[in-house]
Amino acid sequence: MDDFRWPVRVYYEDTDNGGVVYYANYLKFMERARSEWLREKGIEQDTLLKQQGVMFAVASAQVDYLRPGRFNQQLLVSVRPQQTRRASMVLAQEVYWVSEREGYGDVLCRGSIKIVCVDAVNLRPRPFPEIVRRKILSDH
Repeated sequence: MDDFRWPVRVYYEDTDNGGVVYYANYLKFMERARSEWLREKGIEQDTLLKQQGVMFAVASAQVDYLRPGRFNQQLLVSVRPQQTRRASMVLAQEVYWVSEREGYGDVLCRGSIKIVCVDAVNLRPRPFPEIVRRKILSDH
């Protein structure tokens, strides 16, 4: 299964006073890429909430920061499923900088994010709806 990739531009609001991406913003970039990955798979999270009564919650996030991202850089955020269980999945994510002339650059950070499917009312883990499981596991 190929990685899903989502482009992100670094704006002033994403940086500290030195023009370097503030560390917590990488988690925002990763969340946006995960949402777009789900959308590409045909999974709309608001529809899932209304029709199935479930939503996704981050249970854990482990991130390694390797190099600084900077103001105005074009970044690419990847999403790759590593493990899918009955009510959870672990996704590997990386953030790269991108150059039009040089292509992919260095990995700026990488993370392992555990997502849990939860009941929207009591917030307890609940198995992924079967249609969601099939879409997550499909190659397209």
